[in-house]
Amino acid sequence: QVQLVESGGGLVQAGGSLRLSCAVSGRTFDSYVMGWFRQAPGKEREFVAGISFSGGNTYYADSVKGRFTISRDNAKNTVYLQMNSLKPEDTAVYLCATGFESGLGSYYYIASEYYYWGQGTQVTVSS
Repeated sequence: QVQLVESGGGLVQAGGSLRLSCAVSGRTFDSYVMGWFRQAPGKEREFVAGISFSGGNTYYADSVKGRFTISRDNAKNTVYLQMNSLKPEDTAVYLCATGFESGLGSYYYIASEYYYWGQGTQVTVSS
């Protein structure tokens, strides 16, 4: 069974930056895509960013384009989310997830297409 562990969350003032990490272990397949989602209390899980196995294709929610950058280091089995210019509305639990490699980019945006999830790391942005 694949295990994912997020880290790097914390409290930051508006306009600040954080870098989240997600370490992956025990994966069944060599090739897998990764996604970042976030969830605030009382709200449904929201797509943030996704990346193909090679890193050659990336996808972002409109709300974070130009501010967040997703990347991965397959040698370290780790995916990152660099978050700049943070806003109070970015406050949420951030979760990483893994899914099968696919040529259909639209699948990156759909939570049900991912099959393993981490427990999440809290990001709080103060105004």
